[in-house]
Amino acid sequence: MARHGRKRKIWPLLLAALVLFALWENRSIQTEDFTFASARLPEGLAGLRIVQLSDLHGAEFGRDNERLLAAVAGAEPDLILVTGDLVDEDTAEPAAYAGRVGAALTAIAPTYFVTGNHEWALGTAGAESVKQALRLSGVTVLSNEAVELTLTGPSGGEGKMVLAGVDDPNAYADQKTPEELAAEVYADWGDPFWLLLAHRNNRFDGGYCRFGADLTLCGHAHGGIWRLPGTDGLIDTHQQWFPSFTSGFYPCTDGGHPAAEVFVSRGLGNSPRWALRLFNRPQVAVITLEKDNAT
Repeated sequence: MARHGRKRKIWPLLLAALVLFALWENRSIQTEDFTFASARLPEGLAGLRIVQLSDLHGAEFGRDNERLLAAVAGAEPDLILVTGDLVDEDTAEPAAYAGRVGAALTAIAPTYFVTGNHEWALGTAGAESVKQALRLSGVTVLSNEAVELTLTGPSGGEGKMVLAGVDDPNAYADQKTPEELAAEVYADWGDPFWLLLAHRNNRFDGGYCRFGADLTLCGHAHGGIWRLPGTDGLIDTHQQWFPSFTSGFYPCTDGGHPAAEVFVSRGLGNSPRWALRLFNRPQVAVITLEKDNAT
């Protein structure tokens, strides 16, 4: 009987330990370094550092997100790219939250943003108020737009690149299509080195990978929520079991542009809030651009 009593006492301890581990995992930011090498990268941009943030969902990592901002500043980025779902329907005063985060990020480095599905879940007026708050804070909002950037790399050399961003498909029914945006990039700048910001990872194969962007950056999958060994995540945000395209680099697999790659951020927050991550810490992704001189 004593042995059975000890077993009964162990299970609550194990459950408590699992809960504490899950809570720690969901509040402990992981800064991860990646490299994207391209023969098309302008020489002057070699070593340029990009921080990608995604799917914050109104979370607070410390007071006024001080732990998140410290992680971003510590990465010493040249650009900060935010790929949607900064806020959601559960965020208190989403426009004010977006403005605070945007102002803090732009104080670190030039910051660019595209909407995700949850910005538009606030309704058209809500989504537009978030975008306006970000613009007022100094963030460049790319709503089916592209800009040419002249940047100075770590070596002191200059180079140009084009940065394009698409609004989430949940935006206006008559919005410019990603195909039209890609055509404008080529019409305006010839055949530039360019990056595409687009929230939804599941739109890459069969979609964004056909446009010729050197690198597409997405979020939306939350890393597959539970990253069990041997999987690319247990379930995605569309309730699909054992998804792919949830974390890191992937090539195009459906016959699109042969050089197309996507980088998918695991994101930072949870949606819904009770959907806790497991073996999948909130991520600040740091992508360094390098020149691929292989022949």
